[in-house]
Amino acid sequence: MTERQAGIQVREEPGSDQAIVAAPGAITAFVGRCLRGPVDQPVPIGSFADFQRVFGGLWQPSLLSYAVEQYFENGGDVAIVVRVANGARCCSLTLPAGPQALVLAALAPGTREFLRAAVDYDGIGDNEDDRFNLVLQRVRAPGSEHIEDQEIHRRVSVRPAATRCVTAVLADSQLARVAGAVPERRPDPTPHPDPRGLAGYVLSNPDGDDGGPLSDYDLIGSAVRGTGLFALAAVETFNLLCIPPPARDRDPGPSVLLVANRFCRERRALLLVDPPQHWDSAARALAAMRDWPLPSDSACMFFPRLLAYDKLRGRFESFAPSAAVAGMLARVGQHAPVWAATLGEDAVLRPGLRPLCAVDDGQRQGLAGTGVNVVPTVRRVERMPIEACTLAGPGAAVADWRSLGRRRLAQMIVTSVERGTRWMLFAPNEPPTWRRAAAQVRAFFSGLEEQGAFPGREPGDRWYVVCDERVNREQHRERAIVNLLFGFAAARPGEFHSWIVSHRAGGSRVQPVSPNLSELPRSGVTQLLAELELPVAAAQS
Repeated sequence: MTERQAGIQVREEPGSDQAIVAAPGAITAFVGRCLRGPVDQPVPIGSFADFQRVFGGLWQPSLLSYAVEQYFENGGDVAIVVRVANGARCCSLTLPAGPQALVLAALAPGTREFLRAAVDYDGIGDNEDDRFNLVLQRVRAPGSEHIEDQEIHRRVSVRPAATRCVTAVLADSQLARVAGAVPERRPDPTPHPDPRGLAGYVLSNPDGDDGGPLSDYDLIGSAVRGTGLFALAAVETFNLLCIPPPARDRDPGPSVLLVANRFCRERRALLLVDPPQHWDSAARALAAMRDWPLPSDSACMFFPRLLAYDKLRGRFESFAPSAAVAGMLARVGQHAPVWAATLGEDAVLRPGLRPLCAVDDGQRQGLAGTGVNVVPTVRRVERMPIEACTLAGPGAAVADWRSLGRRRLAQMIVTSVERGTRWMLFAPNEPPTWRRAAAQVRAFFSGLEEQGAFPGREPGDRWYVVCDERVNREQHRERAIVNLLFGFAAARPGEFHSWIVSHRAGGSRVQPVSPNLSELPRSGVTQLLAELELPVAAAQS
């Protein structure tokens, strides 16, 4: 449960008496240009209707808008949208105040942000000549009575020292801010032009601007300011990241993919990389993959691009496939585990989308060998289905991470364990706490084992959990750091994928470790600890 009050986020974390819940697997984040809405703020949405309400719906310059529509049409259920703008300008709203004026600026830039305001003195005493009531509304269109959002600010003041100075009050507004100096006089009451006495409004000025096409710098943004894709740093969870092409004739640049891939790796998410626009045949894609510059086990690609009906242009157009694939993965994930080696018969895109070019079985095999999946548009009955893969390629440092299913399994496990054991921060760093945490994580692994997450190993040799004095020595306890070591079996016999999660005030950290665990059920843990020498540096970072 999460609650927000006065800009402070309060979250209830699971306790030691609660089972660890598997983290979601297909929450998809989108970064790109939109018609309207807040900029550089991650906004969760649950349908395309939500997207239309917040971000304005389909817009020809915004391929993100088409991507979100295709995501939900193909089964997506939760998305996070970050609107990015290049040179966009907010509209202003001028409230006369005698010879001066109180000027407000819309919070969201663009030509489709339509605000209006009303001022009255109802309930204001004759001796309170600095006070006024302010109503702010966002409407669907100029002159429309379709109110999309409204704020009522009572008894605000133009005096800078007042407790409800208009500048301070609107600092928390979701619609507008004060622009420039506050006038000495309070704004004049808004006239009532309607003979029935209905409230009148001052409309915003037509000085907003949508800005220009996005550059790679706009998409990347700033980690310090939390802009561009780094706005997602404020999000607790996302699993897939889509960055639609910034324009119909341009793909995201290599720098965007490089930064986004690193960001996804840090957040235990997958970057969905779209095939470049000039890959118009499987042969061209196979030739281009020989020199692919970004092999990564934190990214995956589906080929080819898709033909879909463009409702605004009234004809079929070519679109990047990642958003539709993300929706399909979300739909399949409702009844199939994330670790499934193949996507399954039900993993097909909804009608209305067709591949830009044909891909035969030999080409499918060749593309899979380079780390590229083929978009499933029809059900196929195959004797030997091709395993879904990441972009790690044949030279992957960890062979298992070439498998999309095993990579998603690892990300889910690590995220689930890290979040499910955060209660340890608020418990004594002592043996009873360690035993409760170890039992909690063992129960989680046992549940996954029963569901078939670790095939190919004997029971007792599929996973391990260590949380005792061997990973929580005196130096850790002095620094209020509590460590938990865990891992699960790799596909290669005798090997394990292992991580240490370290909880401390200010946050938690997970670090992968790569010791020799061939004898783990008997003495492998002891050998592991000897090799690691208890990673104090990892726990401190």
